[in-house]
Amino acid sequence: MINLRRIEKINELLKREIGRIFSQELDFANILITITRVDTSSNFIQAKTYISIFPEKEREKVFSYLNKNIYFFQQILNKRLKIRPVPKLIFEVEKQVQEAGRVEKTLEALKKEEK
Repeated sequence: MINLRRIEKINELLKREIGRIFSQELDFANILITITRVDTSSNFIQAKTYISIFPEKEREKVFSYLNKNIYFFQQILNKRLKIRPVPKLIFEVEKQVQEAGRVEKTLEALKKEEK
């Protein structure tokens, strides 16, 4: 049986540790990298890590760097965590945040039109 509480705890642990790794190892000037959520599979084999990048024009550069160095990040995570198996990292673009931003802009435009 899948223990949802354990998955939630692992998601939070991974989010916190990956954030620490990024703050210690990444040096992108004037780029904000945010880990919005982590979704660990029910068998704990992989963890999709959703990342938001601002400004958006830098997204390709940052994702390219992250994916080229994913093995390095995975090694650090494997050493730091005392869980087995340590889920394999997969970096994904956070689309929910972008969609929310578009909806917000649309709502603001509608408000301006009403005035």
